[in-house]
Amino acid sequence: MKSVSKYIAVIGFAAIAGTSCEKQFGNINTDPTIVTTPDIKYLLSYSQERLMTYNGGEWIWEGMEQLFRFTQHVTASPYEVTGNVNGRYGVYYSQILPNLFEIRRQISTLPDKDQYQKMQEVTYIIQALHGIKVTDMNGSIPYTGAIKGRYEADYSPAYDTQESLFTTWLGELDNAISILSNSSLSNQLAYGNSDIFYQGDWTKWVKLANTLKLRIAARLDNQNAAKAQEIFKQVMQNAIGPIDNDDAQLKYTNPNFSPFGNDINYRSARYGSTSIVNFLKAADDPRLPIYFESNDLTGSYEDTLAKYSTSLPAFIDPNDPHISFQGAPADWTTNPTVAGYISNAFAVGNTDPGNVVSRYFLISPINRKFFSPRLNGATGDYTDVLVSNAESCLLVAEFIEKGYGNGIDTKGTAEDWYKKGVTSSIKTMNAIAVTAQSATGFSGNGDAEIAAYLNGPEVAFNGTNDLERIYIQQYLNFYRNASEAFVLVRRTGYPRNGSAYYAREPFNEQIPRRWWLTDPGEVNRNNWNAAMSEQGFTPNAQDVPTLSSQRIWYDKNAPDFGEGQ
Repeated sequence: MKSVSKYIAVIGFAAIAGTSCEKQFGNINTDPTIVTTPDIKYLLSYSQERLMTYNGGEWIWEGMEQLFRFTQHVTASPYEVTGNVNGRYGVYYSQILPNLFEIRRQISTLPDKDQYQKMQEVTYIIQALHGIKVTDMNGSIPYTGAIKGRYEADYSPAYDTQESLFTTWLGELDNAISILSNSSLSNQLAYGNSDIFYQGDWTKWVKLANTLKLRIAARLDNQNAAKAQEIFKQVMQNAIGPIDNDDAQLKYTNPNFSPFGNDINYRSARYGSTSIVNFLKAADDPRLPIYFESNDLTGSYEDTLAKYSTSLPAFIDPNDPHISFQGAPADWTTNPTVAGYISNAFAVGNTDPGNVVSRYFLISPINRKFFSPRLNGATGDYTDVLVSNAESCLLVAEFIEKGYGNGIDTKGTAEDWYKKGVTSSIKTMNAIAVTAQSATGFSGNGDAEIAAYLNGPEVAFNGTNDLERIYIQQYLNFYRNASEAFVLVRRTGYPRNGSAYYAREPFNEQIPRRWWLTDPGEVNRNNWNAAMSEQGFTPNAQDVPTLSSQRIWYDKNAPDFGEGQ
């Protein structure tokens, strides 16, 4: 993966201050200081780089602080939902879309524009990729008219409904797939190394586009299962198909970037929830030491306990082979005794506080170097995979298991795709850990460890709850992707309350199912009001009770959290 730093100085003109409302569209699109004819290759590099690096605040304020608590990947003391969430929205209009539109505008003026057809189509794939993420938490958003201010002085874009957005993106993705896979198009120019994701490999772009179609199908499933099935069949019948190998993943490596820096414990530390830690332990999941740090029950702790005739707290099994990994309740109020050990060490020795021999912290934090490889002067490099082979394969497995592949060649069974997805997830997470110089799950290629995992009773297909197993592996794979983790839990209702396989923990907090878009001001208030009214949203409401009860379109028929069937 190429470092993008050399491109940033060239294209820094395109960095426009973010905004969360449409009243800024005029300034965003007509700033006279912006260079008018930059090299389109660098315009692409900038949009790609910002797609991956804007999200430092998102990881902090939205991912760890909110979404991962709601999905129960981590546990931490609750914190109010603030205006720092939803950075995805302003970035879309200020730092991603403008350059992509400008690439197409410049191509349209060239005498040899036919040679740029494939370069043009890549821009639509990036637009859809981030657009899906924006509508996930906002519902209706400006899209088809969003950049008209730049070229037509129209600063009042209508809000496209979520249903129409998906229709538009599917059409744009289909067109991109058709053109990018058309081998008869001759003399096509390419981005080369300026394409920091795929270096101009059109086949990989087609695979990404097909996997984005699967993302859309998954979101449509609760509203229109027939349409989801139609999309799935299209993808599987495409000659190139979706991402199906690790080399085609949308991967980003930048040794000079870390979304957390030294702030991963910015307000309080994050820990593994009881449910995820216990499942990883029971399944002997190689990702356990990748995802979570060991507690203090290592080395000679048993000798110390024996010397002072001290027993561990009742929630810890002294015979647990993975005793150095312990989770805490997702909601601290449901088990304050265990939650108390998050901030208080287990003391061993003389009961006089001044004479305690040893203190053991018992709850496992998240693996901080896995997320922040430069933490406290460390020298690891940051790698992220925005769209993974594992996600793609597990979506295929899900749709086959639901019967959506009947009558077509799905190129394998649900179990085949499931195994491919799980294998890829474990290998990809281990590779990220290696790059970060963090704890790993195995050395070598990991084939033996993964084979044992896939054949274990907690993971192997058993013909009874195979769909649940697919969902849970999707859930485990999204430990690096809080947005997709939240979408999965929200759309499926898994992990499920009371499940004998992997149960969602009791959770007393109300959970917002969307974010909010505030009044954009007079320039576009009418369109904003219309969109809020059409969706049944209370204008400007930012309170959790409202956000938890008013759902975006594709979420309206979804189960409540934990109520999957």
